[in-house]
Amino acid sequence: MDIVKVQLETKYEKSLSNNSPLIEKEAIRNTKHLAEGQLIDVFTGQNHFIGRGYYAIQNKGIGWILTRDKNQPINFDFFQDQIKNAIHKRSSLLADEKTTAFRLFNGEGDGIGGFTVDLYNDFLLIQWYSIGIYQYKNWVIDALEKTGLAKGIYEKKRFDQKGTYMEGDDFVTGTQGDFPITILENGIKYAVDLNDGAMTGIFLDQRDVRKTIRDKYAKGKNVLNTFSYTGAFSVAAAMGQSASTTSVDLANRSLKKTKENFLLNNLDLEKQKIIVEDVFHYFKYAVKKKLAFDMVVLDPPSFARSKKHTFSASKDYTKLLKEVISITNRDGIIVASTNCSTFDMKRFKSFILAAFDHNKASYEIVEQFELPSDFASIKSLKESNYLKVLFIKKKI
Repeated sequence: MDIVKVQLETKYEKSLSNNSPLIEKEAIRNTKHLAEGQLIDVFTGQNHFIGRGYYAIQNKGIGWILTRDKNQPINFDFFQDQIKNAIHKRSSLLADEKTTAFRLFNGEGDGIGGFTVDLYNDFLLIQWYSIGIYQYKNWVIDALEKTGLAKGIYEKKRFDQKGTYMEGDDFVTGTQGDFPITILENGIKYAVDLNDGAMTGIFLDQRDVRKTIRDKYAKGKNVLNTFSYTGAFSVAAAMGQSASTTSVDLANRSLKKTKENFLLNNLDLEKQKIIVEDVFHYFKYAVKKKLAFDMVVLDPPSFARSKKHTFSASKDYTKLLKEVISITNRDGIIVASTNCSTFDMKRFKSFILAAFDHNKASYEIVEQFELPSDFASIKSLKESNYLKVLFIKKKI
């Protein structure tokens, strides 16, 4: 493919020169002649070479730098080498018999922004974030097939500029899976389906958090898991010998899928409550009934809308946390989590402070988590390390 020379607007030169690979929106002076997937050599206005990459419109920007070497060809060998290097870095996870699902390739953190690859037993799931990177689909699939890790490959196309999933059959090649399949995560079993809409049944970036809940905090506790999805945090707590779990989610399918995960691990359903309800309404119910919990997991989506509520993490997390504090026992643990990339850990901690001050309560942060090692990120691109999780002890 021919490589087109492009020049940056002056105000965008600094971030790209400081090793950020993201080409931000409006950074390139003229994009009318560029097609999705076009290879580009990026120069400053003074004709200084910044890097070689590709043009692609997505929610994060309009492309990615792939190399700072102007003599580096972008071809199949380049893609294969980046994927091989990523897999090598995860050799300890590949050898771990108690964990069979994790991120194998994490976009820009592993050298090629715009797509990710997750391993679920011997199936691979590719997530594409632009039409531009999708032009290189054959190279990626060929490289993955050559690893010998995949019995079958699936994909999620998230081409909308907001990263919205495009409905369709997600099977790509190889053997089709008989879903749901059972994966292991630190010895805990979870059911996943790679061909049933946008999500698979588990968020792999919370692996270390679930292990910590099981190993250090759950024993003997009454646990509330809000926005519970398929109950993964609840299952981890039950595996850690919690006294009880209560899982609350608005989606009707959460009931069946949460039960399925409990039963996979031979857990007593009599000790688990699964409630299909708007979390905001449940908080009012809990206050009215004077319910209180020893541990509350608060992991809402970055943005959510129900019939009565619209939630945005950047605007509403503090308000939501106030509700949680009011139904958490003294010395109880709140697991406050967000995957919103528009604010950093410092600002997230300011939400915590504001909520506790409002409730005239004191607290201590006892654990802090960001992305696990397989979700490789880049320091110069803060939004690539999006996950923020705090274990907070309510003191008074």
